[in-house]
Amino acid sequence: MELYLVQHGAAKSEAEDPSRGLTPEGRRDVERMAEFLAPLLAPRGIDRIEHSDKLRARQTAEILAARLQPIQGAQQVTGLAPNDDIEPLGVRLRQLAEPRASAGGSKNLMLVGHLPHLSRLVSRLLGLDANRAVVRFQMAGVVCLDADETGQWTVRWVLPPEVLSR
Repeated sequence: MELYLVQHGAAKSEAEDPSRGLTPEGRRDVERMAEFLAPLLAPRGIDRIEHSDKLRARQTAEILAARLQPIQGAQQVTGLAPNDDIEPLGVRLRQLAEPRASAGGSKNLMLVGHLPHLSRLVSRLLGLDANRAVVRFQMAGVVCLDADETGQWTVRWVLPPEVLSR
């Protein structure tokens, strides 16, 4: 199972937009990332994109879904807000990564969320203290984790948005 963790694109300030939608630059960064990811992820496919209830995460997920075409689409889920408890999601992801759970297909999942939640989640999945940051997330950046046949997670790759040509 591959897990793609995406920090939402750059958002407007709360003073500018109380719902904090994406800025034009944030939208462009996510579009560039989606364009780059499409051929890279096509052979493996993505089953579903899940996002928090925040507008910036939903907009990021919608842009990614339009280009990546996940089998089950994009959907809002609980447990992905900036300060949500990571443990319930960690349990669910470990269950999804079990060999018997993935027997019917790839079960690759993309989560679009926020800091510090994503950083804490990665640390826990890797078996570390949640407060020990092991990956530096960036807005519109992607971190790919891979679960092996024993359910152990490793970092497969990290793609910050600045490596993509503007």
